[in-house]
Amino acid sequence: MIYLKQFYFAKEEDEYDFVSDQKMTCFNTYYPFNILPRNQFRCIDCDMPITIFYGGNGSGKSTALNIIAEKIKLQRTSVFNKTSFFENYLKFCNYETENEIPIESKIITSDDVFNYMFNVRAMNQEINIERKRLIKEYKTIKTGGIGRFNNGDIKDLDRCNMISKKNCTTSKYVKKNLMWNVQTHSNGESALQYFFEKIEDGALYLLDEPENSLSPENQIKLAEYIENSAWACDCQFIIATHSPFLLAMKRSKIYDLSSNPVDIKTWDELPLVKTYKKFFAEH
Repeated sequence: MIYLKQFYFAKEEDEYDFVSDQKMTCFNTYYPFNILPRNQFRCIDCDMPITIFYGGNGSGKSTALNIIAEKIKLQRTSVFNKTSFFENYLKFCNYETENEIPIESKIITSDDVFNYMFNVRAMNQEINIERKRLIKEYKTIKTGGIGRFNNGDIKDLDRCNMISKKNCTTSKYVKKNLMWNVQTHSNGESALQYFFEKIEDGALYLLDEPENSLSPENQIKLAEYIENSAWACDCQFIIATHSPFLLAMKRSKIYDLSSNPVDIKTWDELPLVKTYKKFFAEH
């Protein structure tokens, strides 16, 4: 499914005229002006459900994604530094749609994934603290130490009665009284799960370097999930990535933002892939 058909960034002459007209001297940057014209990046044609931005650091991949997301007003979770000139830049941008962009569409950045992992970690810490307290509570009651369970509270009495049963083990007691289960996922597994939860059917997704925190195996799993979502679940993706596994996704269009001018290339033509091939051949 194609929602966003074409997107036009600001013309180089428009950028030059705007920056030249600025009289303020307190700014040392006019970001996002003067970023994309370096390699003559003017527009993208999204005639495939998966469009990929490839390029080295500073090539403008994330900038391009943020410009698109702000112009078409996509949902976003994490804030980013728009600078005072971002809204001015957006006025010079235009886009065309093939189908109406669903309201569920969103941009997902590395910050979103990292924040999710930190929240899971914090929740696990709280759960572990409660788990340890319940184990201590079980041992106290089991050995006859009533402690705080002498105030007649019905919940306390229920717990005492539960522990008094012969078949009540520590694990059963904790499982019965702990509201959540401890998460056992690694950071990488949590990151992968985040994408599984956030990418739903029938929407446009902008993904900024989604391979961060993912092992090669999990990058392959994510690539397969994106391909299935694009070709079977009416999703469209625009992705900025360094990952050779994501770059190798079938039936995708790759824009090489490192080339001047920006050009469309196949997977095996990318400098990154050639570097990997040479490295593995030598080792």
